[in-house]
Amino acid sequence: MRISFYGAAHTVTGSQHLIEVNGSRMLLDCGLYQGRRADTYERNLTFRHDPRKVNAVILSHAHIDHAGNLPNLARQGFEGPIFATHATADLGGLMILDSAHIQESDAEFVNKKRSQRGELPIEPLYTKEDAENAITMFKGVNYTQAFEPIPGVIARFYEAGHILGSAGVSLEIDEKGKKTRLWFSGDIGRYKLPLLRDPVLPEAADYMIMECTYGDKRHNDPHNAYTEFRDVVKRTLNRGGKVIVPAFAVGRTQELVYHLNQMMQDGDVPRVPVYVDSPLAVKATQVFKNHPECYDEETRKFVLESRHPALDFKMLTYVQSVDESKALNDSKEPMIIISASGMAENGRIVHHIRNNIENPKNTICIVSWQAPNTMGRKLADREPEVNIFGEVYKVKSEIATIGGLSGHAGQDLLVKYAMGVKDSVKQIFLVHGEEKQAMTFKGLLNENKLSQVHYPELHESVEL
Repeated sequence: MRISFYGAAHTVTGSQHLIEVNGSRMLLDCGLYQGRRADTYERNLTFRHDPRKVNAVILSHAHIDHAGNLPNLARQGFEGPIFATHATADLGGLMILDSAHIQESDAEFVNKKRSQRGELPIEPLYTKEDAENAITMFKGVNYTQAFEPIPGVIARFYEAGHILGSAGVSLEIDEKGKKTRLWFSGDIGRYKLPLLRDPVLPEAADYMIMECTYGDKRHNDPHNAYTEFRDVVKRTLNRGGKVIVPAFAVGRTQELVYHLNQMMQDGDVPRVPVYVDSPLAVKATQVFKNHPECYDEETRKFVLESRHPALDFKMLTYVQSVDESKALNDSKEPMIIISASGMAENGRIVHHIRNNIENPKNTICIVSWQAPNTMGRKLADREPEVNIFGEVYKVKSEIATIGGLSGHAGQDLLVKYAMGVKDSVKQIFLVHGEEKQAMTFKGLLNENKLSQVHYPELHESVEL
């Protein structure tokens, strides 16, 4: 058996690991690499293996850095199947269609610039048609249900607790009578996250491919983040202001909606209108509603006792049209608006910030990590002014930042996860982490008597 690390090696994004066994080939994930624009197009366009010779894909979850290059794989000759949990199959379809729209829009924008310079146009990485083709290849599978993606390999999905439908993957491999168990962590979630069940820890694996995104950092208790968010909402509404929240459409938006549902149900904050203003978030929320089998016991109990769905309540409106979105900025009444993008770089959230940033009654609430040079980062850094659509706006609204809402396991849980295979594992391969995080985590594992830990290079292959 051979494993080749074609993505998320020495970096966090672009998850893609090729397994070759019994004359067949199988990919674990096929995600987009996300980095400097100059690097991403060629890196995502070009596979270091022949997509036509890949027999199957196992998809851990729907995030774009794990699923986003599936349409390109299909475009270059892959013919399926793509195995995923049922929720991931539904959510993944939405994500890659949205990504295809972005690919086409980006190519159109770049080509205008290239035309002005007399250069030939570029093709989008993939199109909506390519995404629709890939969606036909999805095969939904229940958690813990055994399936055979390629001959001699029995696979099962186990709850990862990261986003809806996310899974760790167990592979029982029979290679000419030699039996090996390989575990792929995907992205590991956290205990006590809203809506989702806790991650299932691995056991009895001979080899493990494991993420280490936060291998150098512990996370605060998610309940502390809930309390911080509640306090921000309460004080803003009490002074008659609006709460404006840039939030990623999948995962974070649904968590915040659930939190607000709880707060208003318990009487902890004033009952004011709540708007989710993001077309993708609205579609993604419907997928969440369609998969209550993924909810944790706390959410099930809340739904039962409150007698309404977790992601619907009286004060909540899912905004569909542009006109509805614009109308929110005409109202002066207290309200809460959750809108994409999560880093406030584009989309409807930019208009909401522009219309509310100079009113000291309002709050712009940052609920996730913000990349350098984004508007979200400038707000989080408390810069006194921001440039929006070519105009300078003074930051007079309150800026609140809420830590502890990450969907990734922190250092403590990552160690616990690895220790699940301590008595059986021959080697752990660390992926999905920058070098500093990986080396810190590797040192911790070594201290815990897990000495066979490897941090593979991009495109490295190992024989097992």
